[in-house]
Amino acid sequence: MHDLDGQVALVTGAATGIGRQAALSFAAAGAHVVLADVAKTAGEEAAHAVEAAGGRAIFVATDVSRDADVAHAVTLAVKSFGGLHCAFNNAGIAPRGAPVAEMSEEDWDRTIGVNLKGVWLCLKHECAHMLAHGGGAIVNTSSIMGVVSGPGLAAYSASKTGVVGLTRAVALDYARAGIRVNAVCPGGIAHTGITDRPDNQKDMEQLMQATPMGRLGEPHDIASAVVWLCSPQAGFITGQALSIDGGFTTW
Repeated sequence: MHDLDGQVALVTGAATGIGRQAALSFAAAGAHVVLADVAKTAGEEAAHAVEAAGGRAIFVATDVSRDADVAHAVTLAVKSFGGLHCAFNNAGIAPRGAPVAEMSEEDWDRTIGVNLKGVWLCLKHECAHMLAHGGGAIVNTSSIMGVVSGPGLAAYSASKTGVVGLTRAVALDYARAGIRVNAVCPGGIAHTGITDRPDNQKDMEQLMQATPMGRLGEPHDIASAVVWLCSPQAGFITGQALSIDGGFTTW
């Protein structure tokens, strides 16, 4: 018997990295999974991987910065599997940083639009369904850069700090309605679309050296925490931002 048998989970940013592993982990815990991402080919391959591992999954092309796309993903989850019980709002981007005086308005708007507005849109549609159907559990992806910050990270840090505040506010809005809302704040995680970028390798090496455990994490380190936060075992936890960073924010 799995913790999430018969439940339905929606994962955004599910094509690669943390999102892909979370989809596999939700399925391993017994959930049916809807994988949402802008990357159609990789997203479909990730859904096939879930099914090959014995789970039930579908993929839906989704730009989380577009209200209609998010509404469609939630509607498809309900239509395909009969409900929505868990959500992992993980889609995000990390454009190459720049000091604020050198940053373009386009880069600012795009970063906030995906990382913060995208989470808000997901919460809006997920909570609307969960309110009408007895509750659920939601986890949002922030970052250690939502807890601390660094040079050239004005837009990214602002977006991820906003996710933490948004998580707490929505958790308070619906604490008595049976909806739990938490966030994870990953440190440096290997094998993701962001950390594997060639232009990020120097930064990742520096981050690894600055991490007390002396290594980067793996996608399963985040995915296992997300599934646990959505499970009955975490039933008295809401409004929290869990740093999963090898001790980075302990300095």
